[in-house]
Amino acid sequence: MSAVLDVVSAVLLIAGAVFCLLASVGVLRFPDAVGRQHAAAKAQTLGLLLILLGAALQNAPRYAVPLALVALFQLLTIPVTGQIVGRTAYRTSALAGKSLTEDALARRLPPEERRPDADGG
Repeated sequence: MSAVLDVVSAVLLIAGAVFCLLASVGVLRFPDAVGRQHAAAKAQTLGLLLILLGAALQNAPRYAVPLALVALFQLLTIPVTGQIVGRTAYRTSALAGKSLTEDALARRLPPEERRPDADGG
């Protein structure tokens, strides 16, 4: 059973590391802030969760609670951070307006705070 557990743990750790690597490549390659934010949030979170699960399988059960707290903190903070980064990128015109399929934020903002290329929906 220990050999199976070691193999499963190794696969999870390697898969998590690959997702983290892909997230870093996405941050470097995507053209605007929203694309970079998506790569960092989605792939990095999945990579970290896989690494934490692989580490939990290799450690004593008493370490499960701290590892679960790290995973929970990651899952709670990434959406909030994504919203803040996305709105900041929108308001500072750091994203390509052509990449937006719908500009829902333009309807909510007063006219003086809208992007110059926003049509208001």
